[in-house]
Amino acid sequence: MSAPSVSETTLHGHEALRLSAGDLEAVFLPTVGMLCASLKLGGEQLLGRTDEIEKYLDGSTIAIPLLHPWANRVESFLYEAVNRSVLLERNSPLLHYDANGLPIHGVPGARLDWDEIEEEADGRTAAISARLAWMPRELLEIFPYPHWLDMDADLDAGGLTITTTLTPRGDIAVPIAFGYHPYFRIPGVPRADWRLELPPMRRLELDDRMIPTSVEQLFSWKDEPLGNMDLDHAFRLLQPRPRFTLRGGDRHLTIAFLEGYTYAQIYAPADRDFIAIEPMTAPGNALVSNHGLRAVPPGSTFRATFRVEL
Repeated sequence: MSAPSVSETTLHGHEALRLSAGDLEAVFLPTVGMLCASLKLGGEQLLGRTDEIEKYLDGSTIAIPLLHPWANRVESFLYEAVNRSVLLERNSPLLHYDANGLPIHGVPGARLDWDEIEEEADGRTAAISARLAWMPRELLEIFPYPHWLDMDADLDAGGLTITTTLTPRGDIAVPIAFGYHPYFRIPGVPRADWRLELPPMRRLELDDRMIPTSVEQLFSWKDEPLGNMDLDHAFRLLQPRPRFTLRGGDRHLTIAFLEGYTYAQIYAPADRDFIAIEPMTAPGNALVSNHGLRAVPPGSTFRATFRVEL
């Protein structure tokens, strides 16, 4: 078995960093929002929508993208958080919008510039790190809370771990509402035969715009084939370090929320061969509702970590 390594390459015509460990390989695009654009085991792709890079460049989500400074939707162009009132510019080129015209998933990852890219490999892991400085005026107009966001990706033979750390750089606290939108698949197994194992959670009621209401209820899930089920549900987590497992044939992968994430979204349209299991630090619309919204004060840091285990 070859030693873990990091190498420079290209993917979809963009500069890329390939992390390798055993039979596992992950590819990140530092110049395209630090997108994790590929995750392969034995040469087989485990991520969904990896061939839709043009849609990502246009603001959509594919593979494993970061959602910052908020995950999911906000129901209004005006939000108030941590004693600041923010009016978002309608039709801003720095935002993306859902079918109802609501801002969704913050600033698209491809429009964010990461720097201070570092690489490291030892006898056990291959790792890269990068920093996003939320300082430019156009970003502060959307989210007026100066901060650094650091992403650390570590690959070992058993899986990929992504840690995101937020550090305030001003004299005010920074609201925490980011998340990720990983798309997964089981290669060689029909989507209808995939089985999903979920931890204890409470399901959030959503209105017809997919905005959480104040109602939630205990959610029970039977381990059964996905079949033709169409899922797009929001959840509040009930235990630390919850695990979500997707199985198909003799294969399975587990998404473990190791720290910092308190909400999740499960998205599995019946007519697509992927399922998104999304770690979120706050529920959708948190910047407007302030429900479930946390903040990190000046002089502190906030860290959130999830791992894809294979």
